[in-house]
Amino acid sequence: MSKLKAERNRTELSPDGTSSKHRNIKSFVLRQGRLTLAQQHALEHHWKDYGIEFSEQVLSFKQLFDNDHETFLEIGFGNGESLLQQAKNQPQYNFVGIEVHGPGVGHLIHLANKENLRNIKVIRHDAVEVLAHQVADASLKQVQLFFPDPWHKKRHHKRRIIQPDFITLLHKKLKPGGLFHMATDWQHYAEQMLKQMDDAEGFHNTSGSGHYSATKAARCETKFERRGLKLGHGVWDLIYEKGHAAI
Repeated sequence: MSKLKAERNRTELSPDGTSSKHRNIKSFVLRQGRLTLAQQHALEHHWKDYGIEFSEQVLSFKQLFDNDHETFLEIGFGNGESLLQQAKNQPQYNFVGIEVHGPGVGHLIHLANKENLRNIKVIRHDAVEVLAHQVADASLKQVQLFFPDPWHKKRHHKRRIIQPDFITLLHKKLKPGGLFHMATDWQHYAEQMLKQMDDAEGFHNTSGSGHYSATKAARCETKFERRGLKLGHGVWDLIYEKGHAAI
């Protein structure tokens, strides 16, 4: 792999997996997975077609995709297969996926190029920093957070991405009427999500306060979901709509 691509794969993260700015507590651990030849080839040859470099300049989705379609953003897409399927099923929308792990990024780019999809882009960086700096306010039709790290030990709960500050940031980035769709197979995390989102100003639980969503809507089954189901885990979906009143 070229020096330039190797530097890109580090994605402005320090060796311990943390970024040098914006947040002190991360909701992820940067695990160093080995790239397959296909993933490496995709990163080296097709990043220019699908990749978005992190910067502190606000993106124009209209310029990025060369259309006026609504934009969905997924945080932590894993191996990317469910996001890819969603982009195939819904060509009327644009999709931006955020993921920090190199093999997943390479896998999604490989698949997107193989399918010749042009309504999907990838950012390899901390999602909170991307939202804070690169995403314009009131620009997203939907934000998706499927099976985030549950950080199940109590002392690690502060690392969970669903926190009041994150919810406030997310509210700013969604359009009025935009949706925030979450899913988890960890019951305690589902309960925390439900309470914090029900309590958050400016969001409406589409299934009613205190209730999980009865349907996963357009969400495609993920690798983590399949693994959880095999282990006998339940799955909880939560869908919230942004209202018109400001927080």
